[in-house]
Amino acid sequence: MNKLLTAVLALTVASVTGVAFAQDVAGDAKAGEKKIAMCIGCHGIPGYQASFPEIYKVPKISGQGGKYVASALHAYKKGDRKHPTMRGIGDTLSEQDIADLAAYYEQSGKADGATLPDAPRHEAAAPVAALLTKGACASCHGANFAKPIDPTYPKIAGQYADYLFVALKAYKTDNNPQVGRNNAIMGGVAKQFTNAELKALAGYVASLDGDLKSIPQNRFK
Repeated sequence: MNKLLTAVLALTVASVTGVAFAQDVAGDAKAGEKKIAMCIGCHGIPGYQASFPEIYKVPKISGQGGKYVASALHAYKKGDRKHPTMRGIGDTLSEQDIADLAAYYEQSGKADGATLPDAPRHEAAAPVAALLTKGACASCHGANFAKPIDPTYPKIAGQYADYLFVALKAYKTDNNPQVGRNNAIMGGVAKQFTNAELKALAGYVASLDGDLKSIPQNRFK
């Protein structure tokens, strides 16, 4: 199963990301900083909780890979990610806006010279390690879950556990106009697991060192 999944991933990266890169719009981080007003009301408050589709902390996006941020915003805009608020925001963004916001959040909070270990500082307990192997999680997100093999994949180390849990469950959700994520690879992975297993995976990944931050804005301090 893992060998088959790895082969599918390789083919997907070769076919899909090649098109995405060809259509890249250059982003400007300084321009992006002027466009974050719609973002900081949630993502600029550390620990801020959303209430739809359940209560969970909104994700840390400062330090996230720019190409992943752009990919996520395009997915909300297109409707492949179903979330009424984020879909509404996505609909207002131009290609340039998305590129600028992605550039801003990629560089936001970066510390000069800061490096992460190539592998997690603490190993997963045996039951969780078995789940990680079953899902082949490191084959996409990197051995330390902070260096994905493709820039359109997210860094997930250190992300809020409750957000990761909600996101993983969304890949299992079908035929719901307001909740769900359409992604064949992640859907296939997530549907292998019970919700309890997904929660265990999310808890471990959240405990790892990562680049992700929620940077408080002056107006919210």
